[in-house]
Amino acid sequence: MEMELIAITILWTFLYGYLIVASIDFGAGFFSYYSMLTGKEHTINQVINRYLSPVWEVTNVFLVFFFVGIVGFFPDTAYYYGTALLLPGGVALLLLSIRGSFYAFANYGARKSRTYMFLYGMTGLFIPASLSTVLTISEGGFIREVEGDVVFLPWNLLTSSYSWAVVFLALVSVLFISAAFLTYYAHKAEDGPAFEVLRQYALFWSGPTILASVWVFMALSRHNMTHFQNMLDIAWAFLLSLACFLGAVYLIWWRKGLGWAFILVMLQFAFAFFGYGSSHLPYLLYPYITIQSGLTHSDMGWALILSFIAGFLLLVPSLFLLMRLFLFSARYVRGK
Repeated sequence: MEMELIAITILWTFLYGYLIVASIDFGAGFFSYYSMLTGKEHTINQVINRYLSPVWEVTNVFLVFFFVGIVGFFPDTAYYYGTALLLPGGVALLLLSIRGSFYAFANYGARKSRTYMFLYGMTGLFIPASLSTVLTISEGGFIREVEGDVVFLPWNLLTSSYSWAVVFLALVSVLFISAAFLTYYAHKAEDGPAFEVLRQYALFWSGPTILASVWVFMALSRHNMTHFQNMLDIAWAFLLSLACFLGAVYLIWWRKGLGWAFILVMLQFAFAFFGYGSSHLPYLLYPYITIQSGLTHSDMGWALILSFIAGFLLLVPSLFLLMRLFLFSARYVRGK
């Protein structure tokens, strides 16, 4: 495998890890706030807090790895994306800071404050919405190069049906992934009332997730036909994603195999995410950057690959140990 393919595969894997881990975190924040509004906080918040307490600090590690890597491996991305992502990137950093402050003050009454809970819940929706802008811009049509200068076209972004389709998919996917995991987690905790509430959330958000996926396909066919045709060439990946989705919903509906249900959800998004990424190649940004034209110097590239592999080999066992000692410890998950 050539260096550029190894590099983009590593980066896409880190981004997928962030997609799953952050979605659970962001969705849990929204459900915490929603449960406060509906008077169900005493039912589900104990399960949510037991998950978030040991995990929230490591969530953004995947995102940091990705952004450091994309600029390190493909320096041209900083030049082209820098202007376009100044506003959404700044918004995302501000929201992440607000979210971090909630965790910092959680033990000092933040969890009981409606203002803090509102900010905590809404950042769980606005952060993925702002970050999804990167995928939208990568399809082309929102950046123009004029006499050597990169010009961002914000009006094109705001009026694009594809842009809003991606934002909607990001929102509902976060809620579906989170609800599916928390349903399993409540079941493992033997918390019947929380399980029933979270199961209803998972089933409810499953419908918008699949509808949003169809909307993205339709909008992409009008926005970037080249990419859409590439996706049709590997339609099997998206059909497998659909099959995993149906399997997960079936298991959640019948209240059985809930651990397998969440694995199917992970596979659903893995097939769709890597299928999307594969069909996007060789472009990182239509039509300006490809993985070949934007690649860094060979020596730097291999050094970065070795560093990222080492980081991945360190991160994965650490997460496994975290899950073994806390998340899936029989005593911890039951609040003991």
